[in-house]
Amino acid sequence: MRTQLPLAGRSRSALRRPLQALVMLFAVVAGALAWSTPAQAHGTIVGPPTRAYQCWQKWGSNHTNPAMQTEDPMCYQAFQANPDTMWNWMSALRDGLGGQFQAKTPDGTLCSNNLSRNASLNKPGAWKTTNIGSNFSVQLYDQASHGADYFKVYVSKQGFNPKTQTLGWGNLDFITQTGRYAPAQNISFNVNTSGYSGHHILFVIWQASHLDQAYMWCSDVNFS
Repeated sequence: MRTQLPLAGRSRSALRRPLQALVMLFAVVAGALAWSTPAQAHGTIVGPPTRAYQCWQKWGSNHTNPAMQTEDPMCYQAFQANPDTMWNWMSALRDGLGGQFQAKTPDGTLCSNNLSRNASLNKPGAWKTTNIGSNFSVQLYDQASHGADYFKVYVSKQGFNPKTQTLGWGNLDFITQTGRYAPAQNISFNVNTSGYSGHHILFVIWQASHLDQAYMWCSDVNFS
């Protein structure tokens, strides 16, 4: 029996070593995945917040609350249609448009960037609005710091009703196109307008710098 004890001890030790190696390997792999995550992420306009972002911001941690149906019916229908639209608010992108935004984005699909998974964002209705003045700031939050070749900014025409009408290119006034922005997580720029009042859609196109990736969003604003 005494001669078996050291053998048993070595057996347990021998078992521990591969187990410890597996644990260490798992830790390395997990760390690598965590490190690579920001490179997979993108961004959105957080001010004034886009439709998907404001729904996630308000209801993401409370998305099962039945009060959403009556308090915020547009976010409710979006969560019912596809919760991934809000969970992945940073990934509304398309590759390889080559600047042909209008030709490759049919009327009625602008707010979803012509992504079927985000179709709920195209629906007219009582989307929550952000109050702005005629001169306001647009803020992009970009988790991966891609930078921008430019931003294009549009506002829905006076008389267009976001509560009852689906947005098309003919419903937009072109406001401005910015220059380039160096890679950064936070980019902001000023926009000057005149002649708008009430509920409008702010439509922004972000042409990212790292690849030919185009992002398009709708933010609901109230010019006051």
